[in-house]
Amino acid sequence: MISAAAPTETATPRRSLPTRTGVPRPPPSWASSLGPIPHHPGHAAMTSDPPSLDLTGFAEWLVDRGLQGLPLEEQVDGFCRRVVEAGFPARRFSMLLGTLHPRHGARSYIWRPEGMQTGEFPRRRNDEESQAYLRSPIYLLRRTGETRLRRRLDTGAPDDFPLLADLREAGMTDYVARLLRFDGGAPLAPHGADSAADLEHPDPLQGIFFSAATDVPDGFAEEHLRQVGEALPCLALAVKSRSTLDVARTLLETYLGADAGGQVLTGRIDRHSVQRIQAVIWFCDLRGFSSVASRVPQEELVEILDAYLEAMARPVLDHRGQILKFLGDGFLATFDLAARDSQAVCADALAAARQLLDFFPRFNAERRAAGRKTLEFGVALHLGEVLYGNIGASERLDFTVVGSTVNEASRIEGMCRPLQRRVLVSQSFRAAAAGCGDNLVSLGFHTLRGIREPQELFTIAGG
Repeated sequence: MISAAAPTETATPRRSLPTRTGVPRPPPSWASSLGPIPHHPGHAAMTSDPPSLDLTGFAEWLVDRGLQGLPLEEQVDGFCRRVVEAGFPARRFSMLLGTLHPRHGARSYIWRPEGMQTGEFPRRRNDEESQAYLRSPIYLLRRTGETRLRRRLDTGAPDDFPLLADLREAGMTDYVARLLRFDGGAPLAPHGADSAADLEHPDPLQGIFFSAATDVPDGFAEEHLRQVGEALPCLALAVKSRSTLDVARTLLETYLGADAGGQVLTGRIDRHSVQRIQAVIWFCDLRGFSSVASRVPQEELVEILDAYLEAMARPVLDHRGQILKFLGDGFLATFDLAARDSQAVCADALAAARQLLDFFPRFNAERRAAGRKTLEFGVALHLGEVLYGNIGASERLDFTVVGSTVNEASRIEGMCRPLQRRVLVSQSFRAAAAGCGDNLVSLGFHTLRGIREPQELFTIAGG
């Protein structure tokens, strides 16, 4: 996957991976079946070719690792170490691929003999990052429709990419790059044209960009490039297989929640496939949103909604909650009681509520200072048994929670405005919270719409 969100070949170190021993063989190339590597004025001729690389069984090994679904870091590290151990004189490899993620547009994997570094590029980039992308080898290959590129770094020729100056300063003498497309791919636009659409709405499922650099005086041997190039499609196929799974997991977690997404990914997709669980229910919404929505432009409304939903969601996510569903100007979340005792889970939910209470005054003050609209919130915390799983029509399912506990939580949240409180807590939650709920203050018994018996409600002191 190559995305316009991958601006340069730089990344922030994250972790190193261990060396794998043994050397294995390949398929068709960096240099072979697609013809010679395009000539460039700075591309000097080799003086002599070293012996061929021993890559016996390498292609099968790459495919096997792809079938195992190994993490991308391990697959890239294994590929690089094996070809270097076989005699390929690379001192730096780089692989970039696009992804579907709410924040990240692309991921980078940069390998050196001392270890692997990984990095992520933002989906939305500033002007400097966009210009860096437009001056990168990736952009040139995508723009022209070419698949291979080579530059000698020891001839004194002008650099057509800023990256090359950095590599030369690090002692590199030769640089090669290859774009392996997943779709057979056409150029982005007519040669030389800058595509704003490509920058703002990149297609991430396009292929992988792979490059190598060496510091040996004669640069890479043509035969070595041919052999490593023949193996690259096997790596690309293995990477595509694993990255597709990673994208699916990310999308499911993004739209369903971490636990719900994981359950769907592992096969819980049958209609009526539900289980009874005990859970803390968090039900919240924004106060005053309907009034604001009728008075501001749609673009401003989206900014307001995103900003406030982010503000309300962060405490829940920070304290092990799972957001199951956004409901207009609010959301439904759970804190699962299956793995931990109820007091610990209730302590997390209360901590999330306190964090929200502490944060909102500062958040609203900053928005007022910037001349932006402000809102308030209401939150209900309830505890009880719910049905958790697939609910809906035969061809359109929702993985969520249903039951009287959810209905009661909604009714409790509806009391925030008349009681002029931002956080309301049910009697069942207070009882389960035990010691961690000592600072909850009773607001007396209240009749909830649709609920037969009056319910005692509580609030956090100062909430």
